[in-house]
Amino acid sequence: MENVKHVCTPLPAGYQPSTAPKDYNANPTVRQWYQSIIGSLLFVMLGMRLDIAFAIIKMSQFMANPTEEHFLKALHIVKYLGSTPNLALHFSGGASSLDCYSDSDWAGNSETRRSTSGYAIQFLGNDLVSWRSRRQPTVALSSTEAKYMSMCDCTQQILWIKSLFQECHLSLQHFMMFGDNKGAIHIVQNPVMEGQSKHIDIKYYFLRECIEKQTFMLDYVPTDQQKADMDMMMKNLTWQKFQDNRSQLNLLEFKS
Repeated sequence: MENVKHVCTPLPAGYQPSTAPKDYNANPTVRQWYQSIIGSLLFVMLGMRLDIAFAIIKMSQFMANPTEEHFLKALHIVKYLGSTPNLALHFSGGASSLDCYSDSDWAGNSETRRSTSGYAIQFLGNDLVSWRSRRQPTVALSSTEAKYMSMCDCTQQILWIKSLFQECHLSLQHFMMFGDNKGAIHIVQNPVMEGQSKHIDIKYYFLRECIEKQTFMLDYVPTDQQKADMDMMMKNLTWQKFQDNRSQLNLLEFKS
């Protein structure tokens, strides 16, 4: 893969992988190679390269029975990493607050209609310290529910970071989570909506308890005013849009 043609994005814009036909059985060698590639890329994504998070989450759904197309798209992600070897997260330090941004698409998977959470875009001051993209475990019946479930996932990460700081005897002035859906925020702050949302799994309701205990503060922010645009955590973008997202998250070219 060292001398292949460079690519600008982890996966082609708008690409939607599809499940193999029911009568298809992957070649054991192809399956082994595919699992090895995705596993290695997952390690890279967790360590630093959040720009491949959505691509990895998408392609990891086909580990058990990958097709030739899946295999080629996994190599496409490798090509992208080879094309951008100098990208690095930049840190300035001196943070006194944790600001978290939660978002999701709605029914983005054309086969299962499950949504994707692009959550845990969390900043210590101006420094990105946590990220995650994942398929939601249940189908959301509205965009409000999809955003609500993403906020709950983000809450778990906030609690972990807060606990970590306490164990290290460090303190932050405040913890904030921002969402761009007023309906989802209203569900958290108004238990009277119970009848409209009771079908959401019970585990998501601990978010209300965190707000009541003032574990962190929850506020609305318009999509166009978010500190970070999270589209690249939820869909395959065009090159220009993808590059803009990447820069907003402080993933920049490293120059020695």
